Amino acid sequence: MVRIAGIPAEFILFGATLLGIAIFHRHSLAVALAGLALILVHYIRCACVRGASGFAGLWSHLLAEWVMLANLLLLLTGFALLARHFEKSNVPAALPAFLPEGWKGGFALLAMVFVLSAFLDNIAAALIGGAMAHQLFNGRVHVGYLVAIVAAANAGGAGSVVGDTTTTMMWISGVHPREVLHAYAAAIVALVVCGVPASLQQQRHSPLARQAGERAPVDRVRVGIIIAMLGIAVAANVWVNWRHPQWSSRFPVIGMAVWLALLASAPLRRPDWAVLPAAFKGSVFLLALVLAASFMPVEALPAAAWQTALGLGFVSAVFDNIPLTALALKQGGYDWGALAYAVGFGGSMLWFGSSAGVALTNQFPEGKSVWAWLRAGWHVILAYVAGFAVLMATLGWHPR
Repeated sequence: MVRIAGIPAEFILFGATLLGIAIFHRHSLAVALAGLALILVHYIRCACVRGASGFAGLWSHLLAEWVMLANLLLLLTGFALLARHFEKSNVPAALPAFLPEGWKGGFALLAMVFVLSAFLDNIAAALIGGAMAHQLFNGRVHVGYLVAIVAAANAGGAGSVVGDTTTTMMWISGVHPREVLHAYAAAIVALVVCGVPASLQQQRHSPLARQAGERAPVDRVRVGIIIAMLGIAVAANVWVNWRHPQWSSRFPVIGMAVWLALLASAPLRRPDWAVLPAAFKGSVFLLALVLAASFMPVEALPAAAWQTALGLGFVSAVFDNIPLTALALKQGGYDWGALAYAVGFGGSMLWFGSSAGVALTNQFPEGKSVWAWLRAGWHVILAYVAGFAVLMATLGWHPR
């Protein structure tokens, strides 16, 4: 292993990539691809991957990772089209009549995203939340509120084995769904701590719009398509993990199910294919980071403890939480609910720290700035620490 000043060269390359994304956020895709290319060249020349070196080692690694990458690509692009269906259904235009006045309406929307993410992947919840916010706030969504949408989606999925990729990984590895459920003790606190200031930011920036006059009728066919696609996604997730878990590492079942449902419904309502290029571009960016992170030589974590789990939440904002979760599962000895909250919600602290953040910033490019995200979304860091503190104070640390 090549080291520079005692640090593995892979970490230096990955860190330089993340720094480049933070500085040159307008060219984030080019920076991510360049960083991935340098890491690949380094591995081919200097490293041994999965017992093989050179191109053979690289090929072996890609074979092990392709299902996860394909699932992410299919879900990110498929849910982007689903969110557009939702926007065109005219449901968002009807929502103001049912939401509370003032900032409480914005918070109610975040709570809806939270609940939706518990039953569906957080990518879809964030995209649907973004579509609703775009409509409800006349297209003027504050960056702090975008951060809160991502945080609500990640928090809502933290205690559900069908709500986030990391919790699904735990389920596949034998962790019982009850063992992650108590993550909601932290997630609900985080939603309030983050959601209230974000809703106030949004209220000052652009209040919830209550349009006068007649609204366009709700397109019930599009609503039916949305419900069917969400149901198929959940069913595929449950089916593959409950009945045929071996297929989860062999074929992108969930992503393919979403796209088959999307194509099957196309004769009824044509998807808005115009959103696909931007969604694909954002997906490639995330895949580049996930693949680059998978090459990092993370041999071992510190001893499993609440301090380690708390730290992993901050690490997951820059280092993809999928390999971190895989390593924690291999190590064992964690309180899985605390870990699920940490690696799930922790990724909300940066826009590229979670797939939900990458997907949402494809809709709202103004969020693709580390400095703007941190400045406007300061409350997400406070919410993460507060949620974790409440979880430890009330339920404690119970490793399995």
